[in-house]
Amino acid sequence: MTVTPPKSVAGIVIPDSKIATQATELLREYGTEFIYNHSLRVFLFSALKGNREKFVYNPELLYVSSVFHDLGLTKKYSSADKRFEVDGANAARDFLKGHGLPKDSLQLVWDTIAFHTTIGIAEYKEPEVALMYSGVGLDVMGEGYEQLSTAHREEIISVFPRTDFKKKIIPVFFSGFEHKTDTTFGNIKADVCAYMVPNFQRKNFCDCILCSPWSE
Repeated sequence: MTVTPPKSVAGIVIPDSKIATQATELLREYGTEFIYNHSLRVFLFSALKGNREKFVYNPELLYVSSVFHDLGLTKKYSSADKRFEVDGANAARDFLKGHGLPKDSLQLVWDTIAFHTTIGIAEYKEPEVALMYSGVGLDVMGEGYEQLSTAHREEIISVFPRTDFKKKIIPVFFSGFEHKTDTTFGNIKADVCAYMVPNFQRKNFCDCILCSPWSE
């Protein structure tokens, strides 16, 4: 299926290389309209911040990372025992290997996706990692909302609508890892499990220490 996003939105050119186009087709095939719109908004928010703050980044790699960042939530790419972020990162790396990209590009995209929910680390890594982390934070939690102009916000939402995003995104997240809730240990997605599952019992780091096999 051929997918042709707009050439540009809010002054940001959307990559249309062979790699970018094929990545978009995978998102359309295995994702949903909801995830598609979210992923494209994340790219645009990330790129706007990059341009505004004069980051030096690779738009194509940032775009592919944005497209794949939530594909780990889908049945096609979800594993039985890995964090969904890692599933998405692995899928993107495998996809890019098929296009002969160098190892440093593969690692950069892997990190950009794998760290996109990692508060306190992602923002200090490479520009692509930091930018997509900020784009996700803006779309999901409104972080940096005040830095986005009304004109850009309205244009982006008109092309890639939110469609009741705040009410729908938590169940969408949960659907991607409800079969492996242990993978949320130590990360913010444990909050999703606690929201969705009555009396959810989180694995506790202190219990892990106190119940370790050491005898002292």
